[in-house]
Amino acid sequence: MQNAKEVSFFTHKTPGQMTGHPGIVALCVDEALCIDEGRQMGQSGGRHQRASGKGTSPLHRRRKGRGSRRSHLLYLTWRSVVAFIRRESIDRIVIILGILITISVVVISQVESISLVDSFWWSIVTLTTVGYGDISPATMIGRFIAMVNMFVGIGLLAALSAALASVLIERKRKEELGMSDCRFQDHVILCEWNHRAANIVQELRMDQGADPVQIALIAQCDRKPIDDPNLAFISGPVSDATLKRANLAEAKNVIILGNDQLDASIRDATVVLSTLTVESLNSHVYTIVELVDHANAITCYRANADEVIISSELSSMLISQAALNHGISKVISELLSVQTGNQLYKVPLPPVSAGHTFLEAFTHMKQQYQSTVVALQKGFEGEVISNPENDHIVDARDYLIVISHEAPQTLRPAV
Repeated sequence: MQNAKEVSFFTHKTPGQMTGHPGIVALCVDEALCIDEGRQMGQSGGRHQRASGKGTSPLHRRRKGRGSRRSHLLYLTWRSVVAFIRRESIDRIVIILGILITISVVVISQVESISLVDSFWWSIVTLTTVGYGDISPATMIGRFIAMVNMFVGIGLLAALSAALASVLIERKRKEELGMSDCRFQDHVILCEWNHRAANIVQELRMDQGADPVQIALIAQCDRKPIDDPNLAFISGPVSDATLKRANLAEAKNVIILGNDQLDASIRDATVVLSTLTVESLNSHVYTIVELVDHANAITCYRANADEVIISSELSSMLISQAALNHGISKVISELLSVQTGNQLYKVPLPPVSAGHTFLEAFTHMKQQYQSTVVALQKGFEGEVISNPENDHIVDARDYLIVISHEAPQTLRPAV
């Protein structure tokens, strides 16, 4: 059973519920507004299409798009293989080997009076310098052909082996330098590399109940920062080109971190622009953004970021709560880490609790699964209600955010 966790550090608010101030991200605000207007026009056009019966569902469009992308990928792969064969002169090597084998088969079959099958077998064994000895030439012409096969075969096979080895070496070098493209699907794109990014990767890797999360890292590093087969490194800043190389079209989540080497306001502006770029290329991907200044959160939400985490406020609030309520930081750390203790899970509402009150659903989860419900989410990515009222009626489509030592065994964790 997959062990997926979702934790929201920042309560999602609409732009009208938040206050901001003009600053270095003012240009980003204007760009976000333009993107909002464009999306609204696109959504309006989509509604007209659906009304006329010409529209298609997002899932159908995504499947159709994946099919065309796979066909295009196969075409590009075939072109790459052909280009490599020509670049490394493998086609010439194969032609020379074919001519040499053909001449050897015909001549040896005639002068040694053996069948074409035995002659072909002898030619291959001799060219590869294996030399089983079951068939050996007795005539001078046959021995001369054998010597030619031995000397030429060694050189040709060495050239072929070197060409194939260069492919593996070049591929490894490109992966280390971040020059390769990512072919993951339903993966996480991580933008920027720092100590927080390293902790994020470590936490994702500690989730032993699920398959290893595939990660595409976009960062301005000289080499791949960690040796991880499930991490694809894309060298460069966050841009249209690097996001496409990270296969944003088929990504599930995008995490945008700030650059610690920049000033706080410039750092947030860069994050906002990265969010705009991501959402303009794929509006369906779930975007998690890290900011320093709370005032810039409104801009990220206007750019359609799904969650905004104010890292400075989060640590400050945790420290202040630890001062007021001793030991609370240990509880929070336990809930946020997958390494030990209880954890937070988002699971679908049990069918037996649909249409009942929150108190009844809370009691059912505690009695049946030893889990404590702390919040309710309206739909998979809807509004999150912390500690709902006892008489709140839960819907069959709602999700529960629970504290549990392990994922409730009969419920499928949200992914």
